[in-house]
Amino acid sequence: MSVLLVPTLGPFHILHPRYNGVTVLELTRLYQPETLYLASYSSQELGAQRWRDQNELSFFHVLPWAERVGLPVVALDEAEHLRRQALEFRQALEQYPRGQEFLRRASPLEEALRALLTEPMTPERLAQGGTIEALRAHHQGYVELFGEGPATGFRSLRMREVAKRIPLRGERSVVLVDVLDYPLLVEALPEGSYRFPQAHTPTELERWRSLLDRAWRLSESDDWGLLLEGLQAVREPEALYCAAQIYLAAGQLEDAFTLLEELLHTDFNHPAYLPGYALARYGQLADALGQRERALRAYQAVLGLSWAPAEAREIALAGQRSPFRLG
Repeated sequence: MSVLLVPTLGPFHILHPRYNGVTVLELTRLYQPETLYLASYSSQELGAQRWRDQNELSFFHVLPWAERVGLPVVALDEAEHLRRQALEFRQALEQYPRGQEFLRRASPLEEALRALLTEPMTPERLAQGGTIEALRAHHQGYVELFGEGPATGFRSLRMREVAKRIPLRGERSVVLVDVLDYPLLVEALPEGSYRFPQAHTPTELERWRSLLDRAWRLSESDDWGLLLEGLQAVREPEALYCAAQIYLAAGQLEDAFTLLEELLHTDFNHPAYLPGYALARYGQLADALGQRERALRAYQAVLGLSWAPAEAREIALAGQRSPFRLG
């Protein structure tokens, strides 16, 4: 068995200290593959890096690493048009009372999926038959409501075609697969031709990632002082951004601004979402502190990036129109 299947959780990785975006990187790296395959993306999507707008958190770590080490990355899903049909199908249903009723009937399926994906996740739990069966039941519920097709994202058809493109002999490979495609790809592959992630001791990079993720989800119930202390030990530019966010939440604007100024004098290109968020927040803080010219330069820098998260661009556009004010 030379194929390792690694499910990806998209934005849900941020909830799981034991299965965060860097966990996917470490599982991939430790397996030492000769090729990395993407089961749920097309070559066109990979080339255009559309996964960034899907908030595919693990890809922000895995793909830059693969590029650095010269690992070939091959996208296998060549049915992008079928996924567009799935989106159009849902949009059409939302326009009509009868369609809205069907969507309401599907809501328990979505609630059950959310419950599954927000419970503590680990590599070995994703490999368990109960988890795979629960994901399969989600898909089957949609099949029973709507039939196999646009409502299910044509997942069965797409994964059967993807399975044909995965070399099962002759090379050691890792296949990253969206968690909803995962049980269907397992079903489509010959039994015994693949393996699942096993129990895994988190590395230092994973522990840093879990702390950063906790800071991104900052809440009033968190121990902010303890978080700041932990972030000081994280040797990543992103830690400065997260610390600035904590100071901002505490109303300490000058301290937050100082940290972001320090961040802007580092190489803060990784992860790819960081430049947009950091520059947008810097602009807002500059505005709040009465430094309009600095704020405008920061907003313009966000809009000049080759890519920035939609939220960061919206902040920059709003900041150009009128100065940001707290409250």
